[in-house]
Amino acid sequence: MTLLKEKQISAITVKELCELADINRSTFYAHYLDLYDLLTQIEDELIEDMNMYLSSYNFTKEKEALQMTEKLLEYLAARQDECNTLLNENSDSSFQKKVEIVAHRFIMKNWMAVNHLDHNLSEYLSAFIISGSIQMMKMWMENGMDKSPKEMAEIINQLINKGLLGLK
Repeated sequence: MTLLKEKQISAITVKELCELADINRSTFYAHYLDLYDLLTQIEDELIEDMNMYLSSYNFTKEKEALQMTEKLLEYLAARQDECNTLLNENSDSSFQKKVEIVAHRFIMKNWMAVNHLDHNLSEYLSAFIISGSIQMMKMWMENGMDKSPKEMAEIINQLINKGLLGLK
């Protein structure tokens, strides 16, 4: 994470990672194929943790999107260092796509059903909403989380429901 804050993974060497972690190269290669394998394992552990965290909540369908968005923001805030690093430009990682899948699973699925959206439209709308929401979350973290998770969830929810769709 320290090195990813400074440069892209493609510019990081196993040698400098091992020096920073105070391990030798054989120890590194005993656990990972390469730096990308290490990055994938870090991402997957975070996503698994995020899934378990969000799975522990059970909201009513009407309130679920707002409350799950707030819980996702709370998770990002609690793991700000890792999440912000993996979502920044240096990361070269698939972490954002993995977060989008989690967001779709926990936020969009029931939201689309509650709003009775046509399946053909819903895939495009879902992609638009999720990618925009993730960009807002990234900006929020880059801005030092200047609003509470609840405030950000309400802003995102307002934009989706009233700004984009004109729903009451």
